[in-house]
Parts: sequence; C-alpha cells; structure tokens
Amino acid sequence: MVVNTAFHVEDQLPGVYERVLFPTDGSDGAEAATGHALELARRFDAPMHVLYVVDVTVAHASDAYSGPTLDALTASGESVVEAVRERAEAAGVDVTTTVTEGTPAKTIVETADPGDVTVMGTHGRTGLDRYLVGSTTEKVVRTAGVPVVTVPVTMEETDGE
Repeated sequence: MVVNTAFHVEDQLPGVYERVLFPTDGSDGAEAATGHALELARRFDAPMHVLYVVDVTVAHASDAYSGPTLDALTASGESVVEAVRERAEAAGVDVTTTVTEGTPAKTIVETADPGDVTVMGTHGRTGLDRYLVGSTTEKVVRTAGVPVVTVPVTMEETDGE
C-alpha cells in the first residue's frame, strides 16, 4: 500500500487557522519569521497576534534585574511589536499586539488558542548554551497544543546587516 504524504495546507485545509500567533523578541530569527507569519495570515484570512514576552526569569536570580531594567525591556518590546504591526497593516493583515512579562515559552504556549498556528524563528543556539538553557522555540514546539511553524535564520538573510 502506498500512502501519498504530499500535503499542501492551503489546498487541503482551507480556513483551518483562525489566528496566527507570532511571538517575537526582535532578533534576526524573529525577523526571518515575520514574512512567513504574514503570509500565513493572508492565505488563511486570519488575524495576526504579535506577542513580546519580557523574560522575567532572570528576576528570580538577581535583585539587579528590576524596575528600570524591566521598564527598558518593556519599551523595547513595544517598539518591536509596533514595527511588526506596521508591516502587517501594510500587508492588509488584521493585527493585535501584546507586550507582557513572564517566562517566554510558557507564556507563548498559554497565549495560543485552539485554532491558532504559532510561527517562530529559530536562532541557531549551539553547544553548551543550548544544552544548559535550550531554546524558547524548542520548548514551545515540545509543549504547544497548536501547530508551530519554525523558520530558520539562514546566512543569506543575515548577511550585510
């Protein structure tokens, strides 16, 4: 028995995604994923929810990570989601944004609703850092209850920046 594994989401599951959740931290990995998130939102005529999570996990390990630093990180997050909002509106995509404090992977998974697809960039962490910390994207992929599309950063996308 031969099973055809060719699968084109837009052909076989029209309208399957009700919302595109796009967590971003403003990194090269997130930037590489922005276009993919916008394209999915357009193809499925789905609104896009841009999420920036101010990582407060360090706050538990250090008293130095407090008010002014959290304020600066929140302001940075607002700038990041605003840039994505502008791109989404220019592309004709309905968009909402959220900047919140929390643990990134946990907050992303908790924000996703049934019917969502989450689109995230990868950042290529390697070696001991990856072993000890892991990546937010990997944690989301392992624990999400919705589909997660990961978009790798390639050398061509980051050359010349």
